[in-house]
Amino acid sequence: MYRRIRELREDKDLLQKDLAEYLNCTQVAYSRYELGTRDIPTDILKKIALFHNTSTDYLLELTNNPAPYKDRKI
Repeated sequence: MYRRIRELREDKDLLQKDLAEYLNCTQVAYSRYELGTRDIPTDILKKIALFHNTSTDYLLELTNNPAPYKDRKI
């Protein structure tokens, strides 16, 4: 999971501080999410999936399909 959130961020040429700002957390906290040294709370995981237009299943490596679910509610 941690590799995927880093790769998605890097694919958009964003810095950790950019995602931290969106998630309303510190850059240090976001960095720890990417490193896997801090568990990602469910609400933050959902926000990351919405930001990257993917599913939490993709982030959690339960699927290799990055496409989001069609009936998602924001």
